[in-house]
Amino acid sequence: MASLDGKHSFGSIGETRVTFVEKGVDESRKDFLKQLLEHNGFEVVLEEEKKKEEGDPQLYTVAVTDMVFNPTIWIFERKMRTLDGHKVTQDYWFQRTTIPLRTQISLSPQKIGREKSF
Repeated sequence: MASLDGKHSFGSIGETRVTFVEKGVDESRKDFLKQLLEHNGFEVVLEEEKKKEEGDPQLYTVAVTDMVFNPTIWIFERKMRTLDGHKVTQDYWFQRTTIPLRTQISLSPQKIGREKSF
């Protein structure tokens, strides 16, 4: 699994200059990232990686054509949205949860019961 280390990794897939989002991902992760990135307006470029041995699972490289895109910035600055419009968190990005950042209830005495968006 990739990390959000802040490094901006770029190169080419075929003749297209890209920013690499993640490398060595399985098909499920590839599909998740492709759908999320396209929903947020990015043109996604995919590349099948060469299998080391026969019978190994197919792995993919996921990239976008936006040369300034950095997933770390987009996630921690809450710029990215889920398909239903909520903010993408680090746990959502890494598929540790299916629950994005949502409207939460404030428990301060003055605002009990009132909703507050974070």
